[in-house]
Amino acid sequence: MPDLPIRPAVLASPDYPFSAVTAPIKLDQNESFEDFPAELKDLALERLRELPWHRYTDLNADALCNAVARHDGWAPEGTVVTTGSNVLIALLIQLSAMGGGRVLTVKPNFALYGLDARLLGAELTEVPLREDQSVDFDALIAALGPASGPAARGVIYLPRPHAPTGSLCSLGDVERLALASQGWLLVIDEAYHHFMDSEDARALARRHPHVVLLRTLSKAWGLAGLRMGYALTSDGVARQLRKLVPPFGVSVLQTVCTLVALEHPGYVQARVAHTLRERERLFLALQRHPRWQALPSHANFLLVRTPDAAQAHAQLLAGGVLVRRQDSLPGLHGCLRVTVGTTEENDAFLRAAGLGSAQ
Repeated sequence: MPDLPIRPAVLASPDYPFSAVTAPIKLDQNESFEDFPAELKDLALERLRELPWHRYTDLNADALCNAVARHDGWAPEGTVVTTGSNVLIALLIQLSAMGGGRVLTVKPNFALYGLDARLLGAELTEVPLREDQSVDFDALIAALGPASGPAARGVIYLPRPHAPTGSLCSLGDVERLALASQGWLLVIDEAYHHFMDSEDARALARRHPHVVLLRTLSKAWGLAGLRMGYALTSDGVARQLRKLVPPFGVSVLQTVCTLVALEHPGYVQARVAHTLRERERLFLALQRHPRWQALPSHANFLLVRTPDAAQAHAQLLAGGVLVRRQDSLPGLHGCLRVTVGTTEENDAFLRAAGLGSAQ
């Protein structure tokens, strides 16, 4: 077969690190423990039946941007909506790091930061977390390098809360990084912000026009299957970012379902409260485990360190519970990631872990 006309960076890239496994209880992808409410599905379907499907939606999803901005207390001009925040990760690299720019992040991290950097030809720098899984801001700032020159621009990806550890960095440290990173885009990935007991980064983003917040409807909103995410940033960054978003890129289905969700946000609060209660219950129960250790978390999952991740994963799967192995990531030897599920699912996890259910 002749060589295909494909860029070397694509040929050299691994596939996204995920393999589907079937199990009765699925706690491996940090999804909501409960589906989008049935009554809201019915409302969305009623609206969809009334809309023309042969017409394109808004060019830049303006109605949706306005609704997201109202909900999040942000300016519509600085709100950019796309089909999942993972799409924005690649678009932001295209915006600021292609053609000799850099991507700077921590490790371990969300796999797409590094995958997209390599696919798009940006230089990648990953700064290890400290031994206690906290972000080393001094090392991040040092990794920025000179304040001028061809390498003095790019994108910084900082998850807050961090995935996959669940740790949370302080806004004071983020502010230090923002002040040091003029000439870069500082992207704060807030996919799990609903589950933290701390102020989010909106006030910081208002003070620094080069800061971008990424948010998603895939976690607390229970809409992972819808594929919707958005960015909150300054008007100047948003105006340029929209040039990279495909025109008419958000479907009528995505638009209607998201608008219905934003009009009825009360269900999210109840689900977050459940997740926080169950996260604490699981964390305390795991303190009794003779060999496993759960790390404190500010997200909808727990990172659990075990002597042998393969053995622990197989033990849980034999009990009907699927979790995510993280032991291939730097500094996470023996680790599993467990999504907080329903009370019954969490009880099943504890039983499979050898603990029995815990009140």
